[in-house]
Amino acid sequence: MRKLKLEELNRVSVAEFKKQDKVPLIIVLENIRSLNNVGTIFRTCDAFNVNSVYLVGITAQPPHREIQKTALGATESVEWKYYETSKQAIDILKSNGYTIFSIEQAEGSIPIHQVDNLNCDKMALFLGNEITGIDQKTIDASDACLEIPQFGTKHSLNVSVCAGIVIWECFNKLKKV
Repeated sequence: MRKLKLEELNRVSVAEFKKQDKVPLIIVLENIRSLNNVGTIFRTCDAFNVNSVYLVGITAQPPHREIQKTALGATESVEWKYYETSKQAIDILKSNGYTIFSIEQAEGSIPIHQVDNLNCDKMALFLGNEITGIDQKTIDASDACLEIPQFGTKHSLNVSVCAGIVIWECFNKLKKV
């Protein structure tokens, strides 16, 4: 095996990326405090050709130097919108045929590895605040909660790590072959 050089990675330009068909997946960041987490999630969304990112509440918006540190330009390639409230975002998403999922440990949540069993073609995933998680009103307005099973003592993941896991699982469900 040999590590590939940058010029061998077949990276597309931002203009080419914007023209690509996107995975029908929208990531909604509800009151994320850390700008590093926001940037990291943008970069993950770029990697998996996610449709767009919605920023809600206190979540910072690009352009911002602290977001850029981890996004590495993904705020230029990935479409994004800002909403003051999750309700505004949910109303738009539902009117566009998206199934709403809160990523949260909750009664009746669906383990993320069972995402293939879900009957939906367009998904919106809400990721919550690093301390308080998803607001209960958002959970109430969601179609379901998805949960990453955990077996250690913490039962908590950094929101950007959580995003990577759920985006990968949902990408595999929704990608066009």
